[in-house]
Amino acid sequence: MSTRHAIVPALVLALAAACLLSAPASADTHALKRGSRGPLVAQVQHKLGIPADGVFGPQTGRAVKRFQARKRLTVDGVVGSQTARALGIDLAEGRAAAGGGRRVGVPPALERIARCESGGNPRAVSADGTYRGKYQFDRETWHAMGGHGDPAHASEVEQDRRALALYRARGASPWPACGS
Repeated sequence: MSTRHAIVPALVLALAAACLLSAPASADTHALKRGSRGPLVAQVQHKLGIPADGVFGPQTGRAVKRFQARKRLTVDGVVGSQTARALGIDLAEGRAAAGGGRRVGVPPALERIARCESGGNPRAVSADGTYRGKYQFDRETWHAMGGHGDPAHASEVEQDRRALALYRARGASPWPACGS
């Protein structure tokens, strides 16, 4: 094999390594960026103290950049692994890293209520749009229980937590049709 042919594989390998080492946060396979949607985006928005609508738009991008600058991270407006870690969010799991994703012990009565209200679907929305999520919260009750944004966009774990708190405070009365 000629020297020229031996150098090509070495150059290709070196180039590949350089690309991996210099990859921006936006190369993160779980990164959130402009156009991303869903409950994880709403969680980021909540952590940043902006309205949590679950849509990564210009306002979210600006808030991410401000956060990154304050934390001395790469300012690219993308929530990659470093920014997520600084926010306390686990992108791979889609939940808060510091215990925010632990399952909630839901009593059997509350499990029955969820099945009756939504078939257990955390994304369910009533026909008229008033009741949302696994437990069919109205927004007023959701916010009164400490929830932010749209209950149907919150993680199932968060919905379980809010419903459990409501159930402990008021029993099954918030679910008159399914709680009896």
